[in-house]
Formats: sequence, C-alpha cells, structure tokens
Amino acid sequence: MKKTVYDLTKDDWNRLFPVELLDHNPEWKTIYKAEKAHILQGIDSKFISHMEHFGSTSIPNIKAKPYIDIIIETPKEFLFDQALIDAFEKLGYVYFKVPERENFDAYMSFGKGYNLEGPKAQIFHIHMCSKDNMMWQQIGFRDYLIANPESAKAYEDLKIDLATTHKNDRGAYVLLKTDFINNILKLLTEQNKIKDSSQS
Repeated sequence: MKKTVYDLTKDDWNRLFPVELLDHNPEWKTIYKAEKAHILQGIDSKFISHMEHFGSTSIPNIKAKPYIDIIIETPKEFLFDQALIDAFEKLGYVYFKVPERENFDAYMSFGKGYNLEGPKAQIFHIHMCSKDNMMWQQIGFRDYLIANPESAKAYEDLKIDLATTHKNDRGAYVLLKTDFINNILKLLTEQNKIKDSSQS
C-alpha cells in the first residue's frame, strides 16, 4: 500500500524533509498570491475572514526554508468543520489538528506539496484559526523584522546556525528559535503599551 504523510514517523519527516535554507526568492510573494487566489476560488467565502503570508519567505533579504506559510482567519464556529476540511482536501491539502498548548488554543493546519515520491513540489503550510488565537502574533513578528533589517539579519544568523546543527531535527530547529521570537513579541507588547498610554 502506498505510504501517505499520515504514515510518516518523526524520523521519516526529518529524513525526507531536512532543514534546508535558500536565499530569499522574490517569487515567493508571487507564489503566495497565486495560491491565495486558488484558495479563494475553491473555498466558500464564509469560511475565510482574512488571509496573510507570514514566516521567513515573507521577509525580504533573509534565507528561508522554501515553504510558503499562510495564516487564515476563520470564524470560531467553523473551526474543525468537516466540510471545510473536505474542501481543502479537494485542493490537494492534507489536514492536521494542532492541539492546544501553552497560550495557544487548538487550531487547524493544512499542508500541500509533501511529495513522498518523484520530483519535489512547492510546499504550503496553512494555519487556520480564529482571530483571537495567539498565532496571529506572527504577523507582528513579520512586520517588525521587515521594518528592522538588523533584527532580521540576527534572525537569519540564528536560522543558519540551527540549520547547520539541527538539519535533521525539524522539531529542535523550530523550538530553538522560540526565545528569539518571544523576545521580539515581548518588545512589541511593551511598545503597544507605551503607545496606548500616550493616547489615553
């Protein structure tokens, strides 16, 4: 029987899809826009309130894994809706539920492009959640790095180091970026507090 992504072990994922960083490709933005149009054409508009490109491929001039990360806001009543899952599967996506964890409510995740055989395909990750999910802080992180090239370069340096030491450990690569990301998010929270107090 043909193996699917649902059959992969952690070791399989690390072996088949190691951490590999590429120079920034301006075409990533165009690829996102084309996939956004594809999604909007194939998914009922009632399920989608807002959509953004985030992650390192959305930040100019830094290396990134060539995966297009997309975050989609959906009304809370449609979270984990089977009709929504079925609609994404018709677009070639596989569905995974991201469980609740510290500060994050459970949400929907979809992936496409994880070819287990044959030529590599463009990989897309969709994170689908309601507007109050902490995942939306990633948009603030993206915007901060775009506006602050020195911080973006520091993030790139960290990623390059981790991609060297944890090329075959995707989980560790992601986990060891957490402190850097959280420090930026904490800075943004403090900036917003100062901004709010000055306006009151």
